[in-house]
Parts: sequence; C-alpha cells; structure tokens
Amino acid sequence: MVFPASFSHSASLQLSASFHGERTTSTLLPSSTSSNSCPFFSGSKTMSPSRLVVYSRRLSGLEEAMKMRREQRERSNTKFTRPLPLRRGRVSPRLPVPDDIPKPPYVSTKELPELASEHQFHDAEGIEKMRAACELAARVLQSAGELVKPSITTNEIDKAVHQMIIDAGAYPSPLGYGGFPKSVCTSVNECMCHGIPDSRQLQDGDIINIDVTVYLNGYHGDTSKTFLCGNVNDILKRLVKVTEECMEKGIAVCKDGASFKKIGKRIRYSVTLLCDWFPFGPYFR
Repeated sequence: MVFPASFSHSASLQLSASFHGERTTSTLLPSSTSSNSCPFFSGSKTMSPSRLVVYSRRLSGLEEAMKMRREQRERSNTKFTRPLPLRRGRVSPRLPVPDDIPKPPYVSTKELPELASEHQFHDAEGIEKMRAACELAARVLQSAGELVKPSITTNEIDKAVHQMIIDAGAYPSPLGYGGFPKSVCTSVNECMCHGIPDSRQLQDGDIINIDVTVYLNGYHGDTSKTFLCGNVNDILKRLVKVTEECMEKGIAVCKDGASFKKIGKRIRYSVTLLCDWFPFGPYFR
C-alpha cells in the first residue's frame, strides 16, 4: 500500500461504520511515540509515520437518527418563505348571550378568577357533566374547522361558534374571561395562542388554531386544534403534524396520580426532537 504523505501529529480522521444495526464512530489519532515504526514508500521517498491509535464510540439509535437527519437537512435545497406578518383587523363588539343561559362567576367582573386552594373530588354525576361539556366543545370545534378556507374572517368563525354554543344552552367560556371580548380564540400563523377574532381574512397557506371552551352545567369543556387553510406548504404541514404527535404523547402520560411535571417533560422531550429533526426548526422555537 502506498501513502502519498505521512500523518502530521495534529491530524485526525473520522470513520463511521455499522455494526449489528448500530453505528460506530471512530477517531484515528497519531500516538505521541512509536516503538515499531514501519517504513512506507511514496515514490522514491521513505517515510515513517507515527502509529495510529483508534478511539471509537458507539452511537445510540436516537443519536444516529438525529445525525442522519441533520446531514439530510444540510443536503436539502428546501426553501422556506415566511408568511407576511399579521396585521390586526377591526374587532367587532361582543355578542349577546340569552339571560336564561347560566354564566360562570367571572363574567360580571374583569378580574381573573383565583385558583381553588382545596382539592376537587368529582362524583359520578359531576364526571358525566364534565364529559357532556367536553363532548359539546369537541363538536363545536369540528364544525368550526369546517369553516376554515381562504377569504373567511376569524370574526365570522367567532359568530358561528358563538351561535352553536348558545343554541346548545351553554356559555362560551372565553367571553368576558379577564375582559376577553370574543367567544372563541383564533390564533393565526405566528400568533401562539388566545388570538382575538377580527376582520382579517384568512389567506391561502395560513395555519389557524381554534380554541373552543364551553361552560355547561357548571363545568368547562376546553379543546383546540390547528387547521390548514388552503394550500399549505409541506414544512408547515409537518409542523402541525408533529406538534399534534407531541400532544398525543403528553395525553398518553395522563392517568390517576400523574404529575403535571411528568406530562410537561414528555412534551418537552418530543418538542426537542421536533426542533432537531425539523427543517428550519430554530425558526419555530
């Protein structure tokens, strides 16, 4: 074997290979001493390089997957065009609620309700009422999502949600909560949460989160989902899909006795994977 040149003392070489389904990364470094130097021939010159020492570390499956994803991202020519910044539209007056519909106690004041200091224990009747409130919220959310299309305003979505909730004999929980002026939260693109519906029309390629909460028989049912408006690019589709997967992983942790901290850790871990794997992930941090 002919080597064109000898390794310098500062040189190193990275090698990687698969071994039984796992990846091994090796670093070749010249040792500082060489007790058995063998001559190598390059043309008419004879050189005696230092002996090489191999340091290796086996990568875990997760590390290898993330490494492959980063390499793929570096080779990708995908271009991401940021949507135009949101501009606030006109906010219409709050909608009326019939007097015979029971209202939560915070409606009469702009102060946020204090958290209860005592533990809450729900009997069978309370759980059934809770389930009814959540089922109503889920139905309203599904209907609101069907309204999402280019040119519709978030104010129109608010009106439709408001009417569906009061028709069911429930109260739209956001209305009047801490002074919130609308019956639903609509968060478009970079608006993270609790967006106020207004006169802005949805644009082709937008994403919108609709947050529906209803107050029925003394219980709040709260749910939200992000919908795609028209032709959304693949990067935002992937963002919505993986974010939903993170939510499902958090829900899977929920059980009797589970701490909020454990739920948060599971979601945080999933979001970390999203930012490392997802093209332009840092943009969405």
